[in-house]
Amino acid sequence: MADAPPPLVFDTASRPEAGRPTAILPGVVRLTANNAGPFTFTGTNSFIIGHEQVAVLDPGPRDAAHHAALLAAIAGRRVEAIILTHTHRDHSDGVAALVRTTGAPLWFAGPHRPSRRPHLFERNMLGGSCDWRLAPDRTLVDGEPFTAGGVGLMAVATPGHCANHMSYGIDGTGWLLTGDHIMGWNSTLVGVPDGSMGDYIASMRKVIGLPYRHYAPAHGGTIADGPNYARALLAHRLQRNEEIEAAVRAGARGISDLLTRIYPTLGGQVRVAAAMTLRAHVEYLTEIGTIRSWRTPFGLRFAPA
Repeated sequence: MADAPPPLVFDTASRPEAGRPTAILPGVVRLTANNAGPFTFTGTNSFIIGHEQVAVLDPGPRDAAHHAALLAAIAGRRVEAIILTHTHRDHSDGVAALVRTTGAPLWFAGPHRPSRRPHLFERNMLGGSCDWRLAPDRTLVDGEPFTAGGVGLMAVATPGHCANHMSYGIDGTGWLLTGDHIMGWNSTLVGVPDGSMGDYIASMRKVIGLPYRHYAPAHGGTIADGPNYARALLAHRLQRNEEIEAAVRAGARGISDLLTRIYPTLGGQVRVAAAMTLRAHVEYLTEIGTIRSWRTPFGLRFAPA
């Protein structure tokens, strides 16, 4: 029998301080932007990778103080590349200023795109948070080894949170820079059509099987035992699938029904995010055939398969 997954425990005690450079391992410095919020925790983590020359991963939001802090931490060294995990604006809005200042090329997995074609009249709730016009000078692909800042990296495609999400392994260290795919302080928002629950679950299984033991996310602190934590996150998602299936069998027919049953105490922006993730779960369960769903003028409806 397969081992039971470990319990899921979120780390909200590790709170990176905005503006304070912190070495997380030799040649990798974390610098957190001052954009704390319900979806960013204490702020977006930028990473400066390298020694004599560097690369910057996720320059963060458009913020003069964070830009100045990045330049101070770079300390006049040549910036070989600006790299993105993905093109949500809390990670990518700082690109333009850093390109102007350093002249560095931009590397990532390709322009922003939805995980699937939007349905007629469907609204992408995350559309305003996406950097649709940004294009890479170099397109990174899954499994591609490359060097940036004199450090060997491996591109690992991890779609789910969004279609062009990429994580990066650091050669010879056992560390994986996980972006928003895996975060220690909370589970990841997956909202269709920008994201895909099917892709997210597949990417989680993929990462668990890789030889990286420690994770450095784009929000919150580092994760010491990455694979075990990822197993707990995956088990949490699979359990949520089961809860939704049970709720549908018990008579839930719309997202509001699921919210009442599964997230009865949530309010405000967090409740909106929960509704988006529930839609992604419903779409996934429809794809695998355990429930059936259809769109109506009054919203998504579903029933047992």
